[in-house]
Amino acid sequence: MTFDAADLAAESRFWAVVLGGEVDEDGDWHMVVVDGAPRVWVQLAPDHVPPQWPDGPTKQQVHLDLWVEDFAEAHEQVLALGASVLKAAVGNTSGDDFQVYADPAGHPFCLCWLVAEQQE
Repeated sequence: MTFDAADLAAESRFWAVVLGGEVDEDGDWHMVVVDGAPRVWVQLAPDHVPPQWPDGPTKQQVHLDLWVEDFAEAHEQVLALGASVLKAAVGNTSGDDFQVYADPAGHPFCLCWLVAEQQE
């Protein structure tokens, strides 16, 4: 998966921290490496226009669903890294739930969790 971004450093740093990896810089391309394996690439796109979720004039083309064990911790982490909330969780009382965010370049992604695991 490759993300376009006008701010290459901010976008690659965001995903490296979220995924628990490191940034390998190579000019206008950055690779996020997790446990020695490439996971996400970020490409410099100076004219990048963030998609407007869910149905704006600049449509999303892809998004990630990241399953987390501790939603509250993951939520605080992505906000501190520059993400913004696009749609709050529904507040399911059982099963699974999710919340929609935009990364620093505006790409939508979801934090997903099993509600029963959060109540333990």
